Parts: sequence; C-alpha cells; structure tokens
Amino acid sequence: MTARVLVVDDILSNVKLLEAKLTSEYFEVVTAFSGAEALEKIEGCDPDIVLLDVMMPGMDGFECCRRIKANPKTAHIPVVMVTALDQPSDRVTGLEAGADDFLTKPVDDAALFARVRSLVRLKMMTDELRMRETTGQSMGLLDPASQLMEAGISGRILIIEDRPDSAAWFTGALQSANEVSTADTFEEAMVRVRGGDFDLIVVSLGMRGFDGLRLCSQLRSLPEGRHVPILVVVSDGDKRKLHQALEMGVNDYLTRPVDPNELVARVRTQLRKKRYADRLRHNVQLSLEMAITDQLTGLHNRRYMARHLDNLIAQSQKTGKALAFVIMDIDFFKTVNDTHGHDIGDEVLQEFARRISANVRGIDLACRYGGEEFVVVMPDTDVAFAYTVAERLRRSIETTPIPISRAPGKVKITISIGIAGCEGENDTAEALLHRADQALYRAKNTGRNRVVADAA
Repeated sequence: MTARVLVVDDILSNVKLLEAKLTSEYFEVVTAFSGAEALEKIEGCDPDIVLLDVMMPGMDGFECCRRIKANPKTAHIPVVMVTALDQPSDRVTGLEAGADDFLTKPVDDAALFARVRSLVRLKMMTDELRMRETTGQSMGLLDPASQLMEAGISGRILIIEDRPDSAAWFTGALQSANEVSTADTFEEAMVRVRGGDFDLIVVSLGMRGFDGLRLCSQLRSLPEGRHVPILVVVSDGDKRKLHQALEMGVNDYLTRPVDPNELVARVRTQLRKKRYADRLRHNVQLSLEMAITDQLTGLHNRRYMARHLDNLIAQSQKTGKALAFVIMDIDFFKTVNDTHGHDIGDEVLQEFARRISANVRGIDLACRYGGEEFVVVMPDTDVAFAYTVAERLRRSIETTPIPISRAPGKVKITISIGIAGCEGENDTAEALLHRADQALYRAKNTGRNRVVADAA
C-alpha cells in the first residue's frame, strides 16, 4: 500500500529521519516545518495522513490538529501526533483536538508503518464514500454529511472481556454517556453482534478463554460487524498482537494499564467517525434512490425504466412468460394547470401516482414517464389481464375526483391508456414502447377516457 504522507516538524533532522523511513517503505512524503505551513500544504497536496509534531513554535501541534479537523474539507484526514510527550494527559489533549493516534519519540519503525497503513486503509474507505457523496451533491440530489467533529456524541458499545473485574471497570468508565453491553465468550460475542446495532466494539486481546484476534477477524466477516469500529485493548509491550490487530483492520487500540480519560477520548473519537461514516453511507444510498426516483411522485423515473425494461424483456424471452407494457396519459392536463395553477397540477400528479400504486402488484414496475405520462411494466402478465387492470384504474379515476388543497376542493380528470405485449424472442424495448405508444395515440384519437390494446 502506498500513500501520501505529510510530515510536520520544526526540526530538520526529525523531518529527514521520518522522510527516510517512510520513503524506504514506498510512501510518498511531503514535508512542512510549522503548523501554518502544514495547513497550506494540506490544501495543496491532499495528503492521506499527517504525522504532526506537538512542540512547535507559533502554532503548536494541538492547535494545528484542531484547525485540520474543523475544516470540512480536511477533517477526514487522519492525524498522528509524533512527539516526545508521553503522559496520558497529553494523549487525551491530542485526542480531544481530533488526533487519531499518538506515537512517542523515538518512533518504533514497525509501530509507525503499521499505524500509517491502518489509518490510510480506513481513510480510503471513507474517501470512496465521500467521492460518491460528492457526485450526489453535484447532481443536486443531497446535502453534504455534517462535520466530523460534532459534540455530545454517544452510542451503543459492546465490551468483550472474560475477566469480570475488567469488564466492570470498562462498563463503569463508559456507561455514564453510553449504552454499554458485555459478552464474555466467543459465541455470545458473535450472537450479540449479529443481533445488535452497535456503534463500537471493545475487544480485550488478553482474554483467557479464547483468542481475541480470531474474534476480531470473525467480527469483520459478519455483515453486521463490517462497518462497526473495533477498539482493542493490549498489554503494554505486546507489539505482535497489536500489529496483527492493525493489519486485520481494527480501528484503534489502548494499552494496559488503561487511563480512563484516554479510554473515553478514544471511544468518543471512534463514535464520531462511525456517525460520520454512517451519514456518508446514508447519503450515498439516498443519492442512488433519488437518481432512479421521480421526486414529485415517488415512482421510478424514466431513466430507471429504460434501463430495467431491457432486463425484463430478456427475462420474458428466456422464460417464455408474458410481459405487458401499459402507458397512461392524463386527458387535457394542460387545462388543469391553466385553470388551477401548476401547484395543483402537481397535487393531481401525486394523487394519480398513488392510485397507480394502489392498483398494481408488487412485482409491477410503475414509473413516471414524463409530464403527465405514466408507465407500468407488468411481468408474467398477458395483454388481456393488463387490460382488466388498466380498465379498473380508468374507472377509478373517472368516478372518483382528485382532492386538491384549494377551492373547489376536488377536480375531475380522465385518463387514456395504451397497452402492448412482448412478442417473443426478437422483440425489443424500443419496439414495445412504440406499439404501446401507438395504442395510446388511438385511445386519444377515438375520444379519450378509454383503454386500447395493441392489435398486433
């Protein structure tokens, strides 16, 4: 794995040492010698991770980190404090400023590379979500996810520890702000994660009854655990387990003896990241739904119908089952808009869409084709049955006026409907659309308010 690393330190020899180590592992290195320069470089070089010294003149590392995390454009970039400070209070200050981790000088090479690779790997997943969200924004489909550094964060936490006194200590430290559950066996942990909507899992790697690393690996393989951050607790000096845990994708770690303030700070950091990633995923899913949905009526749009129709025709030809295509048009809809206004016209379209949905089956594909035209594609359906459904809908529209929000309180409309059926292995979506459209044309030319099936 390669990545662009921004190294920030006011001492040239420290910068050169880290640059040499990282370059030897094929990382691309960018350097800065002050907090202000670091902020400028971040804007220009878009690093994947920042290694940031704390003790710098002018703007120290804590303040630089706060500014990185306060900027929505850079808040997702992981920041690792590389410093001679090694007290728990210093780590808590850094974590509260938004830092993702602390590495103490002199930096252990294996720890440096493991942590950089781990954080970059996690950032790449976030980058993919951010890129898809940006696409949705550019299409005008959604607003951006909120900032990463939000206050008052809490969540549902699962503690996996088979020593009762240790589990009780973790629970006591976290339960004032979070909902905390515990598990003390491998099987119970798997069952709880499968059935629970957890925001964070804390795993002790010093358990006596089973292998915590194997559990982490199994949790990552579960659909319910794939996106839940994992924080592992390791004994001080157990570098092998820590490096293995980071390689398999755990999000963060604590070393024993655990400082309670550092525990709370790291938990809060992971909950913030989980909340941010969840919002990104929600926005991506929303943009996908909005890309295929008509915003006014909630039905599928023409783009989705056009792409899906080919698949439905291919399936019909493969199975030999019938497929019916129904196209509908509101008669004299321009008169509705001219008489009552376009806002009332929108209400009519929305109610018409609701009635279409109420009259078709779950397997049918209902779409707004454009303007006042609507389409229903009906798999496993011949033209005769589609005619019955269409006639029922036509009568419903004719006999039950559409309610509107202004006087006179309702408006009467009628619809014209054309129907065509799939005609075998050589039929195409274009030909099917044409035949249905011709049937609709005949319905309108012979008096409107009627259903006409293609005679071919």
